Amino acid sequence: MEEIPPFEYDDEDALSAGQRLFADVLAARARSWPVDPLGAVLLPPPRTPYGRLLAYLDIDDPELRRGVLTVGAHFDGAAVRGDRLHNQDFTLPGTPTELAFAADRVGPAEAASRTADWFESVLARPLARCEWLHDGRTYAVRYEYADTGRGLSEGFVDRLAPPRPRARLAADGVDGGRGRINRAGLGEPDRVTVVRGDPAAVR
Repeated sequence: MEEIPPFEYDDEDALSAGQRLFADVLAARARSWPVDPLGAVLLPPPRTPYGRLLAYLDIDDPELRRGVLTVGAHFDGAAVRGDRLHNQDFTLPGTPTELAFAADRVGPAEAASRTADWFESVLARPLARCEWLHDGRTYAVRYEYADTGRGLSEGFVDRLAPPRPRARLAADGVDGGRGRINRAGLGEPDRVTVVRGDPAAVR
């Protein structure tokens, strides 16, 4: 089966010459990235929230095949803005995060090159999966940047948790995977696995 290339587009997308150049330069760089090509997506302006070309990456945990983070860049032909994106409507956050990226007054090829540099810097950061276990089964998981401890996503399975954490998290409104997990309240994780990036960069 032929592999789908990253940031693929077709004639029906009706991209301008500049948009095609941006996509082609980005796709050439992306071929060596440790990501599923199906998670390296290009959306034409009619399908994006700001009416700009959008290139985004779904970053996952390769072992568990679980989505962790969506990052992307909106390109308007002369400027590009990137950051963590909402994983359903692909909007930028109201307040830029530590991942924010911008380049102004650049041509399509340079914008794509800088966007590729940015994507590569995000992929290089050490992403860790922290797990809390009970009777050998994971009841809480949190993905975070291992160099800073900044949380990215998390989950909690109340039926697998021991009674004390289950009661406390239920009181905090965490039930059936809903709500935010207070990592400090769970104590140190039973298992920490660096799933992406350089383990030597872990703090």
